[in-house]
Amino acid sequence: MINSTDVLNTIKRLSIIAGEEILKLYKKEIQIEYKEDHSPVTEADRKANDIITRGLKQEFPVIGVLAEESAEDLSRLDKKYCFVVDPLDGTREFIKRNDEFTVNIALVEWGKPIGGVIYVPVYDELYYGWKGKGAYSIINGLEERLAVSQRIGDIRLAKSRTHHSPELDRLISDNNITRVIIAGSAYKGCLLARGDVEAYYRFGRTMEWDTAAMEIIVTEAGGIFSGMNDNPLLYNKKNPENPQGFYLLNNKENKLFTTME
Repeated sequence: MINSTDVLNTIKRLSIIAGEEILKLYKKEIQIEYKEDHSPVTEADRKANDIITRGLKQEFPVIGVLAEESAEDLSRLDKKYCFVVDPLDGTREFIKRNDEFTVNIALVEWGKPIGGVIYVPVYDELYYGWKGKGAYSIINGLEERLAVSQRIGDIRLAKSRTHHSPELDRLISDNNITRVIIAGSAYKGCLLARGDVEAYYRFGRTMEWDTAAMEIIVTEAGGIFSGMNDNPLLYNKKNPENPQGFYLLNNKENKLFTTME
């Protein structure tokens, strides 16, 4: 039986320790390498990954781990529980030094997120949630329960600072969206969970570690998280890709329409 307090305390602590290491490297010259999929990776990604995965395996040796910068271990597929880790979500934001990168750690049970944290190192903001227990933020030392906006219509839409797509441009145009908030990484999900925006649409391929922590935090704050085809995303798959896009909403009445097939 998983103890939610033990898991949350551990992943909160590890996200902050990893974030502190990232900030040390953020102040230095950033050396960039590129992976096979042409995405960038830095020493900060790897060091944060090591801190988190080592800590998780020490505290919870029987739970599987899927982490972006770790060698694949398919033994996780047979396990009821699996941690899903993005040690530095928004590496491009890190490289551009615009401050909007995060540390994401989630726990999934039979393919569904049940707990997660998102830490924003530069802002020292921590967001976390657990299935059935709500979502919370810790900002300036104050812990507050998160709740999505109650706004219907004239919505504010979060848009990625780095990932652009013609599908999103068309969605914004089709729905006459005039309030667009630009932000990086999983921080956009935090903005929705705390009521600062009402929608976030992401077209195209993502990975499980991009979305798992964001999903549980948003849904526990009262929001909607869905695959673009209106089906839920699944986690701890053999191939950790999310081949379709996804969307987040504060309320189903704010679902956007598109003329695309």
